[in-house]
Amino acid sequence: MADNTIINFNLLKIKTEQFAILEENFNKTEVVNLNTNLSFGLNSEDKVFLVTPKYTFEIKGKPFMTVQISCFFKIEDTTWDSFKKNKQIVFPKDFVAHMAMITVGTSRGILHTKTEGTVFNDFILPTLNVSKMVGEDVVFDS
Repeated sequence: MADNTIINFNLLKIKTEQFAILEENFNKTEVVNLNTNLSFGLNSEDKVFLVTPKYTFEIKGKPFMTVQISCFFKIEDTTWDSFKKNKQIVFPKDFVAHMAMITVGTSRGILHTKTEGTVFNDFILPTLNVSKMVGEDVVFDS
């Protein structure tokens, strides 16, 4: 973090929200595209920040594999209080990028485990520049 603020958190829970393989849309000779979506959530009462990426592997616009997970991060009380600004909770973009990086790595492991022993195990989530995916602070109204 630019201002050297210590941010205390724990990875509380990992949940596979969605996993699907649509074999009928897969053809090993075609070009594969990967669509990535990243969203965030908040449980203010429990001071939990959620990072939820969704990855969809497609051929000619048709999905053949999708994985979506959520990582739940418990934010320590002092850190939580430092994120409060007026009537908002502001998560600094560097912190969010760090949480997203943890979540992307977790997604990669889940995808590997779910596809192990199949032809779909060849599809690995590439390294992603999450700092570009998280271009600004993430703000929630409290």
